[in-house]
Amino acid sequence: MKDFDLSVYLVLDPGLCAGIGMIETARRAVAGGATMVQLRDKQADTQRLIEIGRALQDALAGTNAKLIVNDDVAATVAIGADGLHIGQGDMSVAEARARIGRKAILGLSVETPELAAGADPALADYIGAGPVFATPSKLDHKLPVGFDGLAALIAASPIPAVAIGGLKARHVAPALSAGARGVAVVSAICGQPDPETAARALATEISACRSKPVTRCVEA
Repeated sequence: MKDFDLSVYLVLDPGLCAGIGMIETARRAVAGGATMVQLRDKQADTQRLIEIGRALQDALAGTNAKLIVNDDVAATVAIGADGLHIGQGDMSVAEARARIGRKAILGLSVETPELAAGADPALADYIGAGPVFATPSKLDHKLPVGFDGLAALIAASPIPAVAIGGLKARHVAPALSAGARGVAVVSAICGQPDPETAARALATEISACRSKPVTRCVEA
């Protein structure tokens, strides 16, 4: 079984992170408790993603945080990133797995229970379930599912799920109660005055939630 923790999953956005940059945002966020960092830059070509990804690797060296690349398989392989995340409109899960190898982490975005149920445990390692809420960081997202919809997605999935879509620290408890292993966030960390403090707030909420069964938050 692969060793990764979906608890605080930072999705980098070059626009929102412009103040201090994606590298420094990631470094500070991981210091605050971020467990996964996804490099997502839809405007960058493969070579640019490789440059950013290698800089991120250097920034995260010595930590347990995993580096995931969004969509670009060639960049994922060239960087030697920990994994790849793809959407429904990208290449097939089977092709992605074949290209990144068996050891890399593979995540898949799902928006319906049918898609969640179709996630193959032999190929994918986790789903990004949502969007829970509408979010300006991804203008082409599907209709928001809310927490009831999130619970339906996760119940249908044979693999672990991270909740995504407009989530903040106050949404941790209902997301974990719906069965999520963690929350994937963009603006809750990117663009915040202090990414370390912002990440720590999320990590603290998750820890508190898991320590109190009465909240119905599930354990990872």
